Amino acid sequence: MDLAPGVLPLLKVLAAFGAMLLGIRLRVALGLAILCGAALLGLLFGMSPAAWFTAAGQALIDPETLFLAGIVALILILSDLLERTGQSRRLMDALAQRVRSPRTRLGLFPALVGFLPMPGGAIFSAPMVAGIAEKLEITRTRKALINYWFRHLWEMAWPLYPGMILTSNLAGLPITTLIFYTAPGALCCLALGWLFYLRPGVLPLPPAMPAPLAGRASAGRLLVLGLPLTVAIVGALGLEAAISAFFPDLPFELGVVTALAAAVLCVTLQNRADAGLILAALTKKSFLNMLLVIAGIFVFKGQLTASGAVEGMAGLAGGPAALLVSAVFLPFLVGFIAGINVAFVGSTFPLLLGLLPVLGLQHQIIPYLVLATFAGFTGVMASPIHICFVLTCQYFGVDLARTWRRILAPCALLLAFGCAYFWMLSRLMG
Repeated sequence: MDLAPGVLPLLKVLAAFGAMLLGIRLRVALGLAILCGAALLGLLFGMSPAAWFTAAGQALIDPETLFLAGIVALILILSDLLERTGQSRRLMDALAQRVRSPRTRLGLFPALVGFLPMPGGAIFSAPMVAGIAEKLEITRTRKALINYWFRHLWEMAWPLYPGMILTSNLAGLPITTLIFYTAPGALCCLALGWLFYLRPGVLPLPPAMPAPLAGRASAGRLLVLGLPLTVAIVGALGLEAAISAFFPDLPFELGVVTALAAAVLCVTLQNRADAGLILAALTKKSFLNMLLVIAGIFVFKGQLTASGAVEGMAGLAGGPAALLVSAVFLPFLVGFIAGINVAFVGSTFPLLLGLLPVLGLQHQIIPYLVLATFAGFTGVMASPIHICFVLTCQYFGVDLARTWRRILAPCALLLAFGCAYFWMLSRLMG
């Protein structure tokens, strides 16, 4: 029986994704798993070894690849320095002196740690949640749920997350534009976290106690401790806007790189950090693995174009089935299996972004990016192998399966909100 146009290319692409997911499931390094998928993709589409390596080499020396590698490297160095010097801990302690409501503090501190894109960052906020809840009658399961959920509030709306930076880079959109459209996801996460884990109806707590003035950290101390983050965020957004307005021929990523480099210099000078700390950050396993992930992502993106996979899938019944697979199913599946945002962005967004122009839907890129971001992020949050979820459950000593079941309802509502939001955006941009 003859297959409909586009079905065979779709099956080949799904096979490549299957290889990636199998590698992730077998605990192969994420970057290597993506490279395996790219290799299988080239094989299935009949690319010669010479053509495959040529496309891979061109992808690796592309300025977008090099800029992204530099940005992610600086973010990881900044996060590592803040952690190793103890400045992030001092900042959290100073903020604790200004906020006395137990309910606010329970959600606030994981959310603050969420501003630092650290792998497994929930284990950093878990002791803070445990300390706040020490004299409160809160179950260990609820403490784990609060820590896990509020740690990830900002991943769809914070410019330092590699997943957001990668999406911006792949789509060729200023990150300010991207965040403008994805920010409702963060607000939805906040509302769902309050509804399921913090509201008085589900978590009765004593009333807030006023903070003694003598125990409060001064605003000046908070400003000094938070200066590296302020330099990184405000500097990146400000320089990006300035480049777009006054130097449109320059890549907007240059502003992000400059701001992050200034932030690294800031935390280094504040703590008189030596070269050894920076070298330790550069040789950290997670740092090297992330660079490998970026290399794998751009090699895979290059193979999608060079192999003709995108053009082949465009013939699939006018594209609706291919769009559904690439915008919802694949991001959710990769996010669920990998438990990390950069995985679903890097492995599925190149396909989606390549498919839309071929189908004449380039004016719908933002709605489909939003939909895929919600689908992928929901998969990440619902993943039982998400490193933050596993570490949180281990720290609080709770049953992983029982705790995981209590994540599913807010995740389902998050995806439902994303679908409704996509429908609204697609109508507005139609």
